[in-house]
Parts: sequence; structure tokens; C-alpha cells
Amino acid sequence: MRLKKQERAAIEAVSRRLSATWEEGSDAPAAYFTVAGKRVVLDIATLKRRGRGHGNAAKPHLRFDRGAIGLVERLRAALGDAVPNGMAVLLTITAPIRVRAKTAATLEDRIRTLLRRGSPARDTKDTIYGNRVRIRFVRDASQQTPKLIGFVHNPESDPLRLLKMTRDLLELDRAEPGRRRPRPADDRWLLVTSAEGMSALDAYRYIYSQLRVSADYKKVFIAFSDGRVGMLTE
Repeated sequence: MRLKKQERAAIEAVSRRLSATWEEGSDAPAAYFTVAGKRVVLDIATLKRRGRGHGNAAKPHLRFDRGAIGLVERLRAALGDAVPNGMAVLLTITAPIRVRAKTAATLEDRIRTLLRRGSPARDTKDTIYGNRVRIRFVRDASQQTPKLIGFVHNPESDPLRLLKMTRDLLELDRAEPGRRRPRPADDRWLLVTSAEGMSALDAYRYIYSQLRVSADYKKVFIAFSDGRVGMLTE
């Protein structure tokens, strides 16, 4: 395959990170790496660009304290049977959550009501016990996608950015990067390119861990618009 300038730059960034040599693929694989004498196939996929990328925008600050995790887990358990197959609920809520039980109960009721109404095409925004909330329904989720994906974040973080990043990775899960879905193998990696900057890495890792996408790849790298590279897998 013929690599685009952005793809070549991303592969070279991975090569520098690993101190490994690489060669361009002639067909479906984007490239081949040689690591410790072992030949590794590298596929490449580009996350869809929606408007202007955030580049070096401030890091999205997600919260993983006991209250934040407990709220998301409670909602996921409560709504698992209510959300239809092929749909996922994306939820953002600002921290701190001071009345977790009441907030969770109100959110559960609000989401169930929206589902009974057929779920809106646009985001639903609200303020619940002082916490700003945004709810979005995704109708083309894969079977392995959790029925609810929740983000508890600091008030200054942009919820729309988190939702966009989630949508990007959901689409990556559905889109086979220009080729047949590979068989699981230790010698096959995936490189994802994003218009975001390195500040988005932690949020992408969290989203990736929730979606459980691209399980066919031993390693998944992500290359950002600022030229840096991170890993979505451990």
C-alpha cells in the first residue's frame, strides 16, 4: 500500500520509540517492523477528523475516586437490561459528586425516561444536584460495547471532546482498517493516528479499556498531531 505523509510520519515515530527498523508493506499491511530479530506486521487506521483537532488543548481530567467509579458501575448494572442491543449510552458528569445515591437514582430515571421516548437525536443536558450532565445515545454500537460508558470529569474539562473521542474509537472498532479482520497474533500490531494532541492519551486509554476494541492486536499504538506516540495497550 502507498503510505500517506501522516501515516509515514506516525510509523517513523513508532520506529524511534522502539529503536526498531521498518519497511513499507506492499499490500494490506502498512508496514513491517523488525524487533529483536522478529518480524512484526503493522496495520494502520486513522480516526475520523471532526472539525478542528484539539491539538495541544488542556488534558481532559477524569476522576477515578471511589464515588466516581461507584456511580458509573451502579448505572451500568441498573441499565444493562433497559438499553437495547446495538445501542450504548454515553454519559458525562462533572465532579465532585456529593450525593452519589440520589444522583445515580435521578440519572437512572432520566435515562429510562429517554429510552421510553425513543431516545433523542441530540445530547440531553441537565444539572443534577449541582453536577452538569450530558447524555448521548449511540445507535450503532457493536455487541461487545458496554451498554453505558460514563465519564466523571473535572468541571473545566470539555465533555464534547470526551464524547467525540469515544465515538472515534467506536467507529474504529467497526471499521476494519482497509483489510480483513486479522487473526489474533503476537506478531501483529495496530497504529492509530489522531488529530488530537498527546494531552488526550490518558482519556483514550480509559475509553479503549471500556470498549475492549481491537483485541486481535498484541499492541496498539496511537500517534498524535504533535508528533508524539503513546500506547493504548499495556
